[in-house]
Amino acid sequence: MDKKIKQFVTDMRNLGIKPDDTLLVHSSLKSFGWIEGGADTVVKALIKSLPEGTLMMPSLSWEALDSDSPSFSVLNTPSCIGIVPETFRKYPGVCRSINPSHSVCAYGKNAEKITSLHHIDRTPVGKNSPFRLLVTYRGKIMMLGCGLEPNTFMHGVEEAANLTYVLEDKPTRIVIEDYSGNESESLYYLHNFRGILQRYDRVAECCDLKRGKILDADVFVMDAFDLWVTASNKISKEPWFFVDRQ
Repeated sequence: MDKKIKQFVTDMRNLGIKPDDTLLVHSSLKSFGWIEGGADTVVKALIKSLPEGTLMMPSLSWEALDSDSPSFSVLNTPSCIGIVPETFRKYPGVCRSINPSHSVCAYGKNAEKITSLHHIDRTPVGKNSPFRLLVTYRGKIMMLGCGLEPNTFMHGVEEAANLTYVLEDKPTRIVIEDYSGNESESLYYLHNFRGILQRYDRVAECCDLKRGKILDADVFVMDAFDLWVTASNKISKEPWFFVDRQ
C-alpha cells in the first residue's frame, strides 16, 4: 500500500499539484480498479500529497432532503455521492461546512476558514460556499476518475449569473443541527434542474485543462480562478451553454 501511495503522490506532482495547493477533488473509486485499502488509501494518498495545503471534497447530501420534514446534521448526515467523499467526511481532523444540500469537507491548512461561512448562505453554492471561496484561495479542481460532468463548482458560476433554471422559485424550510447539536430552522432555495441535463463536460470546449493519470484513473485538473472567469464569460454570451433541455 505504501508503494501505491508513493506512486499516487508522484502522479499528483506530474499533474502540477503542489504540496501547498488548495485542491477540490471529485472522485470515483472504481476508476482505480482494485486498490488495497480502497477509499481509505485514496484519502490518505490525497492528504499526503498536500502536506502544506488544503484538501477539499464535496459532501453533498441533497438526497436527505427528499422528505416531508427535511433536515441536515453537520456531524451525522452522510454524503450521497460516493464512498471516497464519505470516507473523507469521517476522517479525523476534517471540517465540514454547514449547508443542507451542498456542504464541503476540508482538511489541512485552511480547512476551518474555507468551511466556516457556508451557513450564512441560503442557496447551495452561494458567495460564502467553499466552492466559491476556492477562487479566492486560487485553488485547483481535480476530477479524479469521474469525468468532467460532476463539477459542482459550476453551480457557483450558474448561481452568480442568476440563471433562470438553477434555483427553486420558493424556499424550503429545513432543520439544521450544528456542531454543538443545536437545532434551528432556516429557509433555503434549493437547486431545481428539473428538465435540465447538466453538461459540465463542455468546459473542455472553452477552458484550459490538464489531463493525465493517477494510478489507473484518468484525471482532469483545472485552475479555479481561470475556470470561473472563462465559464462566467461563456454563460454571459450563451446562458444555456452548460446545460441541455430534456
